[in-house]
Amino acid sequence: MDEKYRYNENIYLRAVGATTAALFFPIVPWILQLGVIAYVLAVAIYISTVGNPSYEVRNFNSTECTSSTCNSNTVQNGDTCDVDTFGSICDAEYCPAQCKFIQISNSFTIYLHIFNGVGLFWGVFFISALCEMILAATFATWYWTFKKSDVPFFTVTTATLRTLRYHLGTLAFGSLIITICRIIRITLEYIDHKLKKYDNPVTRAIMCCLKCFFWCLENFLRFINRNAYIMCAIHGKNFCISAKDAFSLLMRNILRVFVLDKITDFIFFLSKIAIVVGVSATVYSIVAYVSQTEITYIFVPVVFVAVCAYFICTVFFMVYTMAIDTLFLCFLEDCERNDGSPEKPYFMSKGLMQVLNKKNK
Repeated sequence: MDEKYRYNENIYLRAVGATTAALFFPIVPWILQLGVIAYVLAVAIYISTVGNPSYEVRNFNSTECTSSTCNSNTVQNGDTCDVDTFGSICDAEYCPAQCKFIQISNSFTIYLHIFNGVGLFWGVFFISALCEMILAATFATWYWTFKKSDVPFFTVTTATLRTLRYHLGTLAFGSLIITICRIIRITLEYIDHKLKKYDNPVTRAIMCCLKCFFWCLENFLRFINRNAYIMCAIHGKNFCISAKDAFSLLMRNILRVFVLDKITDFIFFLSKIAIVVGVSATVYSIVAYVSQTEITYIFVPVVFVAVCAYFICTVFFMVYTMAIDTLFLCFLEDCERNDGSPEKPYFMSKGLMQVLNKKNK
């Protein structure tokens, strides 16, 4: 088992090495996601300014006001005022009262903020799905090229253009499903927060079950979406057909899926921990040597660097995760469609054929 996995791991590394641009591709969607977040924040700020501003009287004191038009009979703290005409009623020279801005009053802005929040989730999930499909198309091109040396140099660029031209609807539909599930989870969290004051054990149990169910549902949908994008990148079919084909193919090979998923998750987890520990130890050594006793909280920069290192590892390891999922799905379909005969040769690499004791006749 270890020998077989070692060969499979080399195959994944070769696939990524043959398409070097894919290793740095996650930087692009990461920048796009930051752009989506910045755009949504800007829209939220503009929405907050929509409506009629409300002003109220503040700092009014009848004993200090000597103006004949500004007294306790005409003005009180908390009264609504007009900022344009208040100066003529209460002259600042004779009275310290002020017309202060309180808020923007509008009944429908809350719905605009909700709509904007849905757009945030949809946009972020759409960019993530776009990245997944482009990587899937890149590695699928490598696998289904019979001679691996003939893989096009601009594979990532070609996969990007093909995805943008033919599959944006598929990505929008798949990301919308995840968005709806995420909105339901956020709504449940809000309801749970409101129900905490009642301290009802039955309600807490129901909410806990609902949150657990929708958490599992979202992760299951992410798994289905990822494999649907891979099948769509291979065959070019729509989302529903691709999801059905991918799910059927995986269910026919459920044991292989389980073993591969657990092994890769464990290997990637150990790799992330090793990188984070190594980077943190290096930063700690440098900071401790340079600063001596000048820095009081030496662990603050170390923790910050560790968090950044883990985030960067997660972003770049996504390429290898997508490579494994794509090549594994291609391998399963290759085994079902082909038998090694001259009419139906295997497209898998020679190393993988050696591991599985298969060969083309």
